Amino acid sequence: MELEEVKRSETDLDKDSYFIKNESVMTSALDVITAMSSSKRVVLMAKGDLIPNAVAVANIVTENMLKGNSKIQDIKLDSVISEEDGQMVSNIIIVLIKN
Repeated sequence: MELEEVKRSETDLDKDSYFIKNESVMTSALDVITAMSSSKRVVLMAKGDLIPNAVAVANIVTENMLKGNSKIQDIKLDSVISEEDGQMVSNIIIVLIKN
C-alpha cells in the first residue's frame, strides 16, 4: 500500500481501511473494533494533526481492547507537499491484525 493512498477520499477506501477523523479517540477505537470483528486486518490512515489520534487508536485497540488478540503489523510514515497550498503534510498508515 502506497502512502499516497492516504490522500484518497473516504468513499474510495478499501473495506479494511479506516480513515481517522477529527472525533473522539475512543469513538474511533470502537469503530476499529467493529471493523475488526468482520475482518482480520484493518488499515488506519491519518494525515497532519490527526496522526497522534491514529497512534492512540492503535494503542487502545492492541493494548487495551484486544490485548493479546491483536498487534500492529506495520507502520509507514511519509510527508508530501499539498497541491492546495504547497505546505508539507505528514501521513501515517498503521496496519492492525487480529491473531
